[in-house]
Amino acid sequence: MKLTVKDKDFLAQLRALLDSRELSIELKKDGLKRLVLRQNYGERIEAAFGMTRQGVRWRFQRLFNEIYISAYSTIFWVESNFGTELRHMALEIAKERVALRKEAGKRVNFDDYRPKR
Repeated sequence: MKLTVKDKDFLAQLRALLDSRELSIELKKDGLKRLVLRQNYGERIEAAFGMTRQGVRWRFQRLFNEIYISAYSTIFWVESNFGTELRHMALEIAKERVALRKEAGKRVNFDDYRPKR
C-alpha cells in the first residue's frame, strides 16, 4: 500500500510533535500488541493536524498498525523463506527509487501544465 500526500503530511506533523514531546508512541500489550498514540487530546492537536482527534487516531492506526507492521510482516516472511541475502540488494533498490522520486519531484513544475489564460 502506498502513502498518500495526506499520509506524508500527517507523518511530518507527527514527527514534529513527537520531537517536541507533545505526543508519544507506546506499545500496548493487552491482547494483540499494537502501537498507540498518547497525549492526543485537546484542540491544539486537532488544530495541528487539521482534523478531529478521531481522525488523528484513525490515520495513526492505519499508518502504523496496518501499513508499517504489514510491511515488516512481508519482509519477515520473505526472509524466512529466502534468507537475508537479498536484503542489501532490496535496500539498494529502495534507496535508488526514493532518490529518483525526490529528483522527479524537484523537476516537476505544475505551472507548466496549467492552461494559460
